[in-house]
Amino acid sequence: MSQVFNEAGLVCPVTVIEIGDVVVTQVKTKEKDGYNAVQVGFGERKAKNISRPVKGHIKDLGNFMFLKEFRLSADDTTVGSYKVGDKVDPTTFANGDIVEVSAISKGKGFQGVVKRHGFKGGPGSHGQKHCENAPGSISGGTRNGGRVPKGMRMAGRMGSDRISIRNLKIVGVDTASKELMVSGAIPGRRGTLIEIRG
Repeated sequence: MSQVFNEAGLVCPVTVIEIGDVVVTQVKTKEKDGYNAVQVGFGERKAKNISRPVKGHIKDLGNFMFLKEFRLSADDTTVGSYKVGDKVDPTTFANGDIVEVSAISKGKGFQGVVKRHGFKGGPGSHGQKHCENAPGSISGGTRNGGRVPKGMRMAGRMGSDRISIRNLKIVGVDTASKELMVSGAIPGRRGTLIEIRG
């Protein structure tokens, strides 16, 4: 994350997103494949780490780290404007555009109920010794008759979820370094694959 100053001189927190060479690897049409979609490749990896079926699919377009398919609506006529080998660059976006950003959030591992769900925990005095983060009763007096009801908030694996944030604003577009500046924070760590929809 970083910060920029707008025209009024106010500071705006931004997230800098690198947009490398995004190459169209396949165009799917309703007539041939049953639905409209555009598949793109991004990133780079060693050729020895790519399976032979994928090599045959992407041919000489590049050694992509990620392949992602974006489905289009059945009545979308823009699918014909894409060709295999076309590149998507930062000029697709402009200052002031409102976008939706999706990514996998940071993984936190196995966490208790206080951190995972914001439980208050037990009191810190009156004979308490090791129960500050205990969840307390999990059923007992419920109408389930002593059985733990489904959906009960308990300790468990936290993070690594797909998170989408809407109504983020494009603050800056740097075509030279192929970077986008989006207002606010976005999910994920450094190096996370980000999906941006206009």
